[in-house]
Amino acid sequence: MKEMKNEKLMNEFWLRPAFQKNNSAKWKYFKKKTTVTLTTSLLLFFFLLVVSLLFLTRWFDLAKYTSTLFYKKFASPTIQPQVVEFPLDCAAWNQSNTCPRNYPTSYKPLNPNNSTCPEYFRWIHEDLKPWKETGITREMLEKGKRHAHFRLIILDGKIYVEKYNTKRFIQTRHLYTMYGIVQLLRWYPGRLPNLEIMFDTDDRPVVRSKDYRKPNSGPPPLFRYCSDWHSLDIVFPDWSFWGWAETNIRPWRGVIKDIKEGNKITKWKDRVPFAYWKGNPHVTPIRKDLMKCNVTDKHNFDTLLYVQDWDDQSRKGFKESDLGNQCTHRYKIYVEGWAWSVSEKYILACDSPTLYIRPRFHDFFIRGMIPQHHYWPIRENDKCKSLKFAVQWGNNHTHKAEAIGKAGSQFIHEDMKMEYVFDYIFHLLNEYAKLLKFEPQVPSEAVEICSESLACTSHGIWRKFMEEALEKSPSYTNPCTLSPPYEPQQLKSFVEQKIKATQEVEAWENEYWSNPKNKQ
Repeated sequence: MKEMKNEKLMNEFWLRPAFQKNNSAKWKYFKKKTTVTLTTSLLLFFFLLVVSLLFLTRWFDLAKYTSTLFYKKFASPTIQPQVVEFPLDCAAWNQSNTCPRNYPTSYKPLNPNNSTCPEYFRWIHEDLKPWKETGITREMLEKGKRHAHFRLIILDGKIYVEKYNTKRFIQTRHLYTMYGIVQLLRWYPGRLPNLEIMFDTDDRPVVRSKDYRKPNSGPPPLFRYCSDWHSLDIVFPDWSFWGWAETNIRPWRGVIKDIKEGNKITKWKDRVPFAYWKGNPHVTPIRKDLMKCNVTDKHNFDTLLYVQDWDDQSRKGFKESDLGNQCTHRYKIYVEGWAWSVSEKYILACDSPTLYIRPRFHDFFIRGMIPQHHYWPIRENDKCKSLKFAVQWGNNHTHKAEAIGKAGSQFIHEDMKMEYVFDYIFHLLNEYAKLLKFEPQVPSEAVEICSESLACTSHGIWRKFMEEALEKSPSYTNPCTLSPPYEPQQLKSFVEQKIKATQEVEAWENEYWSNPKNKQ
């Protein structure tokens, strides 16, 4: 945190010399203007005096003659767009089974976007680095086919898909992932390059870096939702940003609003002063181990852990799993499932410090978050004591703990709003396309997809969520600006900062548990 504060101070002070320099130039300019003749000044003075007297005696309304000038000088340059919406056209789809052609194929943003993308976008460069020198050949791409669930092609502004291994599909992950990319083309029509990608919707990464250490070994560029430090899989936002129908989780724009409203119900200091987790403990040993930390007659680790039975929740209409009503505890626990867990972003959004059990896997955004600033690190090999200390520390340092919860939540609500999710995919696909050494082609078995082909053929909650996630008109701004890759020393320093923050917490834990009074 100290390094972050120093960086902010540097930014602030580095602006000052430029500001002073500009002011100095302006002062020289005004000095020259003092050469105006005394006669001109006197004439101007008497003119203003006469106008003022007339105004005071109400002979005319000064505002009538100045309001237009005032507006022109101070009016906001932002253009309020007249939004033209293009809803689903299921009638056209049902009639011809072809994608409608009424949606714009290009757009001209009314307002420029001069903002720089959030810091975590820079990991795009790191994820694509294995192909930086060699580029991506057709042979490399085809290597990923045995793991992929679908090949997605963008060609001349249209999207085509060829499906593989359909028996291995997990729920409708593939469907909502395709739908998300379709929405990106509606958000930024005409801005995506021609490309081909292979996408695996399973949980765990499969492209092991140790298998491609030889020169020109050519790892396959395989997209998926998470990776780890030993793998080369390219991380991509998960399907639930456009809805997870099987668990009744709405698309991201809607659910993040629900959580934001839920945060207002109970102030942080009035929330239950324990660590909370609810989920399926049967998917992985690390979660089964977590359940040992629950309150018993013999032990109290300040945790409240509950089993989530999704089948039971489905029968009850998911009434007990509303994400907007789960920000009721001071601390929320994040633990991985079989791989990374979709629950991560919802937990971090709750204004409560996330007690983040050290992960093996990473998704597209977590690498931009910092321990002790956005979340509190928890040991994976001594969870119970680590959780106990975290709660005790937070309850004894309430201002600091509340600040961690706010910082993590702000990261999710601001740096991961839907516009930035689209921008991340936009830049990822554009940078990926630059590496291609072949011309994308549409295979004979591929079919064109669009919003209508996916949503109009769906039913029930699946269609409902697609309709909710539909982008009805193009963006009226450009994407944010992607920062250049990290320099090696920059990246090293950033990672060391995170390591140092984690080690500091572990040292505090060791000191706490070395005190005989604190032993269970």
